[in-house]
Amino acid sequence: MTKPMPLDEFTRLPPTLAADCVDGLAAGIDEVAARAAPSHRFLRYGWFAAALRAYGGAARTLTVAREGEPAVALPIVAAGPAWLKLASVPGCYWPFRSFPVRDDAGVEVGEALLARLGREANALRLGPVYDGDPALELLKQAAAARGWAVLDRFVAESFLLDVAALQAEGTWPRNSTLRKNRFHEKHLGSHGVLDWDFVSGAGWDEAAFDALAEVETKSWIAARTDGSDAKFTMEGHGSFWRAASADPVIAEMMWAAVLRVDGAPAAFSFDLNAGALKYAIANSYDPAYGKHSPGKLLYYRNLVRGIEDGITCVDWGAGDSGYKRVIGAERGPAIRDWLFVRPGFPALVGKLLRGLWRRSGHAEPKVQAANASASIE
Repeated sequence: MTKPMPLDEFTRLPPTLAADCVDGLAAGIDEVAARAAPSHRFLRYGWFAAALRAYGGAARTLTVAREGEPAVALPIVAAGPAWLKLASVPGCYWPFRSFPVRDDAGVEVGEALLARLGREANALRLGPVYDGDPALELLKQAAAARGWAVLDRFVAESFLLDVAALQAEGTWPRNSTLRKNRFHEKHLGSHGVLDWDFVSGAGWDEAAFDALAEVETKSWIAARTDGSDAKFTMEGHGSFWRAASADPVIAEMMWAAVLRVDGAPAAFSFDLNAGALKYAIANSYDPAYGKHSPGKLLYYRNLVRGIEDGITCVDWGAGDSGYKRVIGAERGPAIRDWLFVRPGFPALVGKLLRGLWRRSGHAEPKVQAANASASIE
């Protein structure tokens, strides 16, 4: 008589992996993004297509499918002299430049990805990206197993506002803060009728983007810089955000709070809402109203609305920490640029140039350096 075999005695075969590289952006990017961490679900086909349209480049997409389902999608564009065979991840600097990874992808997926990448490029630049980014961690683990050299350089500190923790301590924003804001709003109203508005989803049209650009052209960005860092002017990064809004999923994540005085845009706050996390991308105001702190007034209104909508954390990104700390933000993960260099002679050269690569970044504050993960040899 044949005895039935318990399931745990069967040999479990490893999952079938298939790596591929295609010209252009693969349709599977959206499928991977939909299964990525909520904080990374904006890394969709439309996001990368917007980057190519705004910043140029001819993309290829590397994908790894596990049991027939895409688990990671890595768009790449050529970088530097062609003979070096360098690749980088396209995208926008804000909030970071990464690629989608399914939240259940294991290191074997990363190893298959690097094996295919090594046939396309000598090195990959990933970043700027936060420490702990899922795509970064996947590549770091795979690189350690496959002999790739890994180089990093510090870009900036990030700052996080833990709204949920502040609310757990008591009412936040404090009633005293809101009373002060109402006082300032009253005096701001002496300039004209105030209108507080929010834009998202189908509300993104040329008029909405033009209103943000109008504020930027009057702000310190235009007065003190060449304007290339502006987010919404056509001289800055306006073409990227306009193109990104063509994807309805991304457009729904894109969020702006706008203050108008007598119908004219006076201040805005622009965010990317990813689940319960709000990425604060840009804030600007017309200096004609500066003494009444229109930016601060607007952003507190924006935070209150975010809390009502379920936001529990605000990622302020890099930049001036002064006003962020006043609101309650604290240091978050470091932001870095990374190079992954394939084994052999390229990796040897990469290790020799590690110091030069690090020095090309910014000096890392000691508080961050003490917490930084060790570089992989």
